[in-house]
Amino acid sequence: MKRYNRQIRLKGFGMEAQKKLSASSVLVVGAGGLGVPVLQYLNAMGTGCLGIVDDDVVELSNLHRQVMYSEADVGKYKADCASRFLQARNSETTIEVIKERFDLSNGENLLHDYDLLIDATDNFQARYDINDCCVARGVPYVYAGLQGFEGQVSVFNHHSGITYRDVFPVPPSPLEIPDCNTNGVLGVLPGIIGNFQAMEAVKILCGLDGLLDGKLLLFDALQHTQRIIRLKKSAVKQALTKGDEIESVSSAAFRKLLKTNSNMKLIDVREPDEYEAGHIEGSRNIPLDTLQKSELDLATEATVYVICASGVRSARAVSFLQREKNMKAINVDGGMNKLKKYGMDT
Repeated sequence: MKRYNRQIRLKGFGMEAQKKLSASSVLVVGAGGLGVPVLQYLNAMGTGCLGIVDDDVVELSNLHRQVMYSEADVGKYKADCASRFLQARNSETTIEVIKERFDLSNGENLLHDYDLLIDATDNFQARYDINDCCVARGVPYVYAGLQGFEGQVSVFNHHSGITYRDVFPVPPSPLEIPDCNTNGVLGVLPGIIGNFQAMEAVKILCGLDGLLDGKLLLFDALQHTQRIIRLKKSAVKQALTKGDEIESVSSAAFRKLLKTNSNMKLIDVREPDEYEAGHIEGSRNIPLDTLQKSELDLATEATVYVICASGVRSARAVSFLQREKNMKAINVDGGMNKLKKYGMDT
């Protein structure tokens, strides 16, 4: 009561909202310009558990905007520094440090125990990977982007069902929109936009009104203006967000097929280290990036089954094989993770 008294007394928030916040868990991907204000305020307000996903180290050029770090932190992992900072200010929050890069190979597993994800990244590939993993797991997330003196915020994969791919269906090339390392960023702007993200997270977790679900907030720091654009679900079908776009087989049905079809053609699109840690005998290991970029001879009249850790990468691979190689390909829903849950040895 003493620590959170001021917000508990706030009409429209109260003790019930505080209890919801204290029981919640939030995965913050990125501990940079956006992640710093998000982490500081969610920690201070009493969020039960915060996961910090970041494999980067503090650089001197970060300090003008990433105000949680000091000169003494330069060269150290951001996730470690952030954890120490946050724990010193609120020991009641559970902090999980994850010094990895969020991508399709680990994203669904990282999301397993979290109610909400906050996208505090600064590159487009991470945003699409976050979108696809959150859609697969059914986890809502708060998005933000920065460009020049402007920022934007939205909530995706929540009640409206609108996702990042609905708004930005085609990834831009790296040359089209440079990141802040190339284009620059004003120190105060990530703080403003990151706090908008923290506010949206609190609304979701505590059930408050006014959520940016199905809306995109645009903020102009120079003019101090903001406007909200209403979003619509894309008319373009997305293979990874609509189950009827690609053919899939359940893990249970796939196990039966393995026992009866000794000539099955199976492609495992995980990374080599994942494959070596455990795989299905007779499968062919072709990582997703290699599959999409190479000129591999994959021609076959037989049906090809595709598997990964959770079904996200394999779904993308199946879509590619159908579209670019005109192959009959079927996704193994749930991937190796689901098969292991059924007790299947690899």
